[in-house]
Amino acid sequence: MRPEFFLDRNFGRRVAEELQVRGWVVHRIADVFPEDGQRIPDEEWISHGLDRLWVPLTKDGRIKTRDREIRPVLQRAAVLFYLDNQQLRSSEMVQRLDSHRSAIYEAVEKGGPAAYAVRQHGVEKTWP
Repeated sequence: MRPEFFLDRNFGRRVAEELQVRGWVVHRIADVFPEDGQRIPDEEWISHGLDRLWVPLTKDGRIKTRDREIRPVLQRAAVLFYLDNQQLRSSEMVQRLDSHRSAIYEAVEKGGPAAYAVRQHGVEKTWP
């Protein structure tokens, strides 16, 4: 079974659409919460996704260092992924994620709790 991913608002519609074209199952915050989830704390959208078995995907690697925000991942022994570069263009984000799809899927299969950086040359566990 393919994992489903819950994309943080900072990815935008284009990244979600391009990942879907490439066969990813993704859900956007804007499709779940009003106002693109602008007023939703990170721990709430992460919990919402994890309750549905959606893997959180963000560009904010600092989430793993903030107790309130990483707590849902810890409590559910889940995994979270983040891009290690917040300055990538949409096409670069899609390319980076898709080129490491098999490593991402393997990490999801292993379970957690864990946070992984999606780097240019691979996927690296960075928490705990």
